[in-house]
Amino acid sequence: MAHDAGAAPGGPQKLVIRNIGLLLSGDIANPILDADTVVAENGRITAIGRARDVDQEHATHIIDANGTALTPGLIDSHVHPVAGDWTPRQNQIGWIDSNLNGGVTTMISAGEVHTPGRPRDVIGLKALAISAQRQFANFRPSGVKVHAGAPCIEPEMVEQDFKDLADAGVTLLGEVGLGGVKDGPTARRMVAWARKYGIQSTIHTGGPSIPGSGLIDADVVLDADTDVVGHINGGHTALPDKQIRCICEGCKRGLEIVHNGNERAAIYTLRLAKEMKELHRVILGTDAPAGSGVQPLGIARMVSMLSSLGELPAEQAICLATGNTARMRKLDCGLIEVGRAADFVFMDKAQHSAGETLLHSIELGDLPGIGMVVIDGQVKCQRSRNTPPATRIPTIIKG
Repeated sequence: MAHDAGAAPGGPQKLVIRNIGLLLSGDIANPILDADTVVAENGRITAIGRARDVDQEHATHIIDANGTALTPGLIDSHVHPVAGDWTPRQNQIGWIDSNLNGGVTTMISAGEVHTPGRPRDVIGLKALAISAQRQFANFRPSGVKVHAGAPCIEPEMVEQDFKDLADAGVTLLGEVGLGGVKDGPTARRMVAWARKYGIQSTIHTGGPSIPGSGLIDADVVLDADTDVVGHINGGHTALPDKQIRCICEGCKRGLEIVHNGNERAAIYTLRLAKEMKELHRVILGTDAPAGSGVQPLGIARMVSMLSSLGELPAEQAICLATGNTARMRKLDCGLIEVGRAADFVFMDKAQHSAGETLLHSIELGDLPGIGMVVIDGQVKCQRSRNTPPATRIPTIIKG
């Protein structure tokens, strides 16, 4: 199992990816690009186009996609990390590396709530958040970018506490409802303080998930007005349909659907977003590690499930796990466009899938086969040990 601090070794790096069979942008407004070549320099995308039109000279690294699809790295909008690549929730080592093999290149913490002895006093919870933010900023398990340091708010907090957190580099709140704040008015006041200092917020939605959590219903969600409605399909227990509709129609915030939630409610939420013509609000997470375990293919499974059962074109379903999340979370990855981080997944249909193409196979509910994952222009894993084998896989030609 590899571990990576994220820095590119040596001098200038130029990666050329050629012979791309299908280029999926991650942009839900324009999910398929007319291009077969991508160039990245020093971890950033610098050119996208046809081979004849882009500068491929002086490449230090060349990957032949061999006709496979190239997508942005998948983003898990809802995880609960603790320390490095270990989780006490399942006493498992290597869960982040396993997610890398599922195409996930970026993770967003919804709170380090599984930390043994997690402090609830204000000084302690701020110290934990700052420590987690620093740890994962300095250390990328297997190269995966984990945005951590997400404190769960407590009633004793005052505005200065949020300023202190922001000044220390904290940019996230843990799920509102997993700490002591469970009522709408208190949550709304603290969410406003967080937003004032550039800290993004998420709320627990649905029934209790761990000891200390509780029911957070539509009234509390709407009153709190967090930036993201966390696991709107429950984590694990979902709200009634009428409350899910009330949330979808009553706010314009992000609607997060998670793997470790209620599948029927997930499809219902997707259909509401389609009905409202607001698919750009839908983002995906796993809510792992959780009582149901760790799901290395959780994001890929959500893409296939929502595409097949939610009747969503596969190229748009992939956007829910890439560009939608990147824009909602203000990340520099998740889209294949010039200037973005060079985070990529090479996919093809799984061997012996009934689908005629990768997209068709996803729309039939099959998982894609992953042949390679790249983060910041560097290969982090080749043929996935977790997905079904891809029909075709890319080849490293140089570097």
